[in-house]
Amino acid sequence: MVSKRALRIVVGLATLSLAVTGCGRSTSGQTPQGAGAASVAADAKAADLVPAAVKDKGVLRVATAEGYPPMEMYKDGTQELTGVDPDLAAAIAERLGLKLEMTNASFPGLIPGLQADRWDLAMSSMSDTEERRKAVDFVDYFQAGGSIMVAKGNPAGVKDLADLCGRAVVLAKGSSNLAIGEKQNASCAKKMTISQSEDAPTGLLQIDAGRAVATIVDYPVAKMLAQQSGKYDVLEAQYEAGPWGIAIDKKDSQLRDAVRKALQELIDSGDYSKIMEKWGVQGSAVKTATVNDQK
Repeated sequence: MVSKRALRIVVGLATLSLAVTGCGRSTSGQTPQGAGAASVAADAKAADLVPAAVKDKGVLRVATAEGYPPMEMYKDGTQELTGVDPDLAAAIAERLGLKLEMTNASFPGLIPGLQADRWDLAMSSMSDTEERRKAVDFVDYFQAGGSIMVAKGNPAGVKDLADLCGRAVVLAKGSSNLAIGEKQNASCAKKMTISQSEDAPTGLLQIDAGRAVATIVDYPVAKMLAQQSGKYDVLEAQYEAGPWGIAIDKKDSQLRDAVRKALQELIDSGDYSKIMEKWGVQGSAVKTATVNDQK
């Protein structure tokens, strides 16, 4: 749920003018460590790092805000959560030796819910930003930016942003992807013709009708739209990419370290890659589990 998510704008779950008022929680009772300074024994297992209070409950409470495929959504015709984040949450819970309890909530309420101890983690395609770090720590698990979408077969031969110069392009209103296109347009000798759509899916209708040769859409959303329709190609380059993180209240430094360790174990075992590949978002995979975007 990022400021970069055009589709989230459509569903009305877009911005969080918050950081301190929006997504967090605590059980460890430890003094918070410095941002990103996860100092744990190299040979410790993730399950060994789980705070006693969480281990005694035997449950990992995770909140998300569905409606952003393929990251978090309901299975067709059901209220069962599925997608990258639910799959990864289940895998992390298993590594921690806990049962997963996943709850759907409003995006603006995720950080306050953490701080009110309604859940332990928030996993909802949330951008790891300096502002949000005032309220929570992030275990970073995903990198995403805007990617170019074109008609199947790429008939216009678009290779990168520079190839959009002098062409008709459609971009979602108010999105960071519009900003990416406008920034590129400023350096074009021959300017783009930019039209603005209400959202990513309606923008694709202009490509269908031949009124635009390309659009820019958040990478995971672009991959899902292309997969579902079979009518588009997604160029693999991502522009203005940044980290998405699992949010954890700053008071929960021990749980944060356990989650980071669990994610690293999943990366090392190849299970993380399998989840990314299952949903077609391997281009956003990370190689190392970091805290607050610090190596």
